[in-house]
Amino acid sequence: MQTLANAFQSKLGLAPAEVTPHFKVREGGETMKALAWFGKKDVKVIDAPIPDITEPDDVIVKVTGTTICGSDLHLYNGEILALQKGDILGHEFMGVIDRVGPSVKSLQPGQRVVVSFQIACGKCSYCKQKLSSMCDRTNSSSLQEYMYGSRGAGFFGYSHFTGGFAGGQAEYVRVPFGEVNCLVVPDEVKDEQALYLSDVLPTSFHAVEDTGVKKGDVIGVWGLGSVGLCVAKWALIKGASRVIGIDKVPYRLAQAEEMGLDTVDFSIYTDVAKRIKELVPEGLDVAIDAATFHEPKTVIHKISKALSLETDVSETLNETFLAVKKMGRVGIIAAYAGYTNGLNIGAVMEKGIRLIGNGQAPVHLYWKEILNDYIIPGKFDPTFIITHRVPLEDMAKLYQVFDRREHGFVKVFVETKASSLPMPGCPKTTRVDDWNREDPDLSLAGDWQ
Repeated sequence: MQTLANAFQSKLGLAPAEVTPHFKVREGGETMKALAWFGKKDVKVIDAPIPDITEPDDVIVKVTGTTICGSDLHLYNGEILALQKGDILGHEFMGVIDRVGPSVKSLQPGQRVVVSFQIACGKCSYCKQKLSSMCDRTNSSSLQEYMYGSRGAGFFGYSHFTGGFAGGQAEYVRVPFGEVNCLVVPDEVKDEQALYLSDVLPTSFHAVEDTGVKKGDVIGVWGLGSVGLCVAKWALIKGASRVIGIDKVPYRLAQAEEMGLDTVDFSIYTDVAKRIKELVPEGLDVAIDAATFHEPKTVIHKISKALSLETDVSETLNETFLAVKKMGRVGIIAAYAGYTNGLNIGAVMEKGIRLIGNGQAPVHLYWKEILNDYIIPGKFDPTFIITHRVPLEDMAKLYQVFDRREHGFVKVFVETKASSLPMPGCPKTTRVDDWNREDPDLSLAGDWQ
């Protein structure tokens, strides 16, 4: 059966994947380590050419910290359109400026920077409002235009559906519009504190801001990965009176409870909305979907996914519709990508639910505020999500572990040869193969703070 992805591409007259944008490589044949995609559940650390300045406003960043996100699993599982074999993955990274293009005036080699996961031009109407994820000029995907009616910004390491830019799970990255997409990190802020300004921190902050969480609200958060846990923390900082976390992974639920959340284990309470109504009879003020679309619970959605009759699953959203009170708000920060069946649209209309597609978080709108008002003063310490630290050479094995949700894995700091030593209180470097030992310091969550 023809897949939805192939059907869309055939309708547009496209090849199975769009052409990789050209970029120059460093003279002399120098190579770097990078994590590349070769098919479903098939990623490898390869020797790839080091990118060089291609456009006058480019910056080349030598990576000192990168990571893996829950949304990367959609790529790993072949669920994102327009992937090509050999694509370098990774959208959340930071490093030291290695080279700058001739038009770059405000950045110099040697500066530490964090890079936003989206690539903004800085000049279109959206960029002028700091809505960097909505940039009109950096993503050439006609497939996204067809599916969504418009194109968002280009992303690093997230397929040709988002522009085909090489990603940050590598030792070097070419950053287009470098002055726009790099944020200088002050010396007193360590890499472990700054790295997640690239994605997780603005994404979780945006979910809370955009869905309108306010003082006294009762919040439900579906999915307690790094984004969900940060959503919960931001909601409490914003004055939520109660936060309920929904997941089934024991170590995630345990960490949420340590943070003061009530929890619902959906492997025990299969009717999640009913359980939430037992805890909050009137229903939630706000529900935020930070879960995943690619793991169906029910037989009908498992069949639909297997037959490519839908790309995404609506079960989590339907739970949120039943769990919120009348006129409640539902925010979608989970990375849905395509089409779903069985959405309870009647509940949205009849209950007057405010359904808010948060979109990809506009990193540029928030990252300076988060850095200056929360991280530097110590009001939000992002290192609470770091459970492991591994070398880049282990990234292929890391994907396998993350996909299986093993070893107490929440968020990892991936180091390169250019990385500094771990900051105090954060996990020390281990190897993925070591996690299988019967050693509690390795098989669980590293050095928790």
